[in-house]
Amino acid sequence: MRKLKDNLKKVVIKIGSSSITHKNGGVNIERIEELAKEIVNLYNKGIKVILVSSGAIAAGANRLNLKRPRDTVGKQATAAVGQLSLMNTYLRSFAEYGYMVGQVLLTKMVETDKVMYENTTNTINALLDMGVIPIVNENDTISTFEINFGDNDTLSAVVAKIAGADMLILLSDIDGLYTDDPRENKEAKMIKEVRQIDDRLRSMAKDTKNIVGTGGMTTKINAASLCMQEGIDVVIANSKDLKNIRRIMKGEEIGTIFKG
Repeated sequence: MRKLKDNLKKVVIKIGSSSITHKNGGVNIERIEELAKEIVNLYNKGIKVILVSSGAIAAGANRLNLKRPRDTVGKQATAAVGQLSLMNTYLRSFAEYGYMVGQVLLTKMVETDKVMYENTTNTINALLDMGVIPIVNENDTISTFEINFGDNDTLSAVVAKIAGADMLILLSDIDGLYTDDPRENKEAKMIKEVRQIDDRLRSMAKDTKNIVGTGGMTTKINAASLCMQEGIDVVIANSKDLKNIRRIMKGEEIGTIFKG
């Protein structure tokens, strides 16, 4: 069993696109319902959760019967459509357990603009105090190269910092950090715990080949580095079984933990 921080009170959970959409980009209602159940169960234990959710572009392209766009304007337009599909599904799923959700859309400027940073902090904390579950995503409609995060791993780390979270859980289609790409090297071993991120560890990262998502292991290590500087623990784990959330919170050795 892992030794977690005492009295965990606030957790950020990031879920990747491939974890909540089908291969064709359509919203996976069953998966979102499972995710809502796990998050509500944490709330019922007195642990506040902020959800960072990808999937808007994939969902929008599916609704519009388009291939996933590669140009900025196409991504912005499909995200505007897909965000509605995602939020409607989240709204219904959490309402089943008597919880409300609130949408928070951010750009990278929140990191450097003092007023934006303060407003975001106040909004997220106010939602949590009201018992509302904040669902965060990048504001793709107005994001351009200079102000976008580029991946929700980085966004979730920034949110964890803003919210003063105790832990960040990064859920995607990988089990954790390996010594090498386990798809290509059967001798690769998973690293259970990381206390320091150095060049050797970064060299183990392999970027994703998944066309649905945008974040690979490199972005996750970068996110973990940001959180570790703030004393926030980070766990990278597979979302194939969403019960991994409760296992992580119980201290079971699921995925890789980066100790803040």
